[in-house]
Amino acid sequence: MKTYSPVKSGKVREIYEVEDGLIMVATDRISAFDHILKNKITKKGAVLTQMSKFWFDLTKDIVPNHMITVDNSEMPEFFQQEEFLGKSMKCKKLTMIPMECIVRGYITGSGWESYQKDGTVCGIKLPAGLKESEKLPEPIFTPSTKAEIGDHDENVSLEEGAKVLEKSFPGHGMEYAKKVAELTIAIYKKCADYALSRGIIIADTKFEFGLDEAGNIVLADEVLTPDSSRFWPLEGYEAGKGQPSYDKQFVRDWLKANPNSDYNLPQEVIDKSIAKYIEAYEKLTGEKFAF
Repeated sequence: MKTYSPVKSGKVREIYEVEDGLIMVATDRISAFDHILKNKITKKGAVLTQMSKFWFDLTKDIVPNHMITVDNSEMPEFFQQEEFLGKSMKCKKLTMIPMECIVRGYITGSGWESYQKDGTVCGIKLPAGLKESEKLPEPIFTPSTKAEIGDHDENVSLEEGAKVLEKSFPGHGMEYAKKVAELTIAIYKKCADYALSRGIIIADTKFEFGLDEAGNIVLADEVLTPDSSRFWPLEGYEAGKGQPSYDKQFVRDWLKANPNSDYNLPQEVIDKSIAKYIEAYEKLTGEKFAF
């Protein structure tokens, strides 16, 4: 059996190059506050992969995506081993657009903190009098890019983002920036409306895009998972306060409350975390989680 080694390894994902594409594996690792935690959240990688598949299928009428298959039997034998089952997505190779496409439909988190200071979120002026967790009149596009120095993302305006893209795609910076902004809002609106019908509010999320060989913009990476989004239960939602969450905010909150934990989670928190991920998957897809 031919073996493969990751060509790229991130906090959660590992990417392998195969003869006819890439295989993106979502591990059971979890990161918070720029640290990879010592524990693994069992089944988390499979939830992320299968949820991305669901959203890729739902949004392919808006924009093509990089997914080829999540069926391990259609991948090289190496990826048919137990550790990869359910967690692997075979994808097309793309030239990635170096912009994180963040969309906010509700005001929360760092956006709420910024709004309290000066009435803006990422430089966008918002109506006065908004409450914490309130739905915005319209979703807003607040992109970020990798900072020149260091490894943190940096919030930018559309115009600043276009300048960054111009370096990678001369003559197309503003064109691509406007197009991904338009696609980001369109995907969010469709998926947020769908999720609402299933009892889940998508407060905000982020997307990534790339270009295929023909120069078409393609949706890539993960899509609308609990790692890349804020999911709130619709039941009990009330603006004016923080909301309970289906995403890894639960883990962040525990770490904040336990500053001496050394990024080591107790089993109870691990169990509650995966239960939240699986509950979100089952509510959104209407299917029993089978991995």
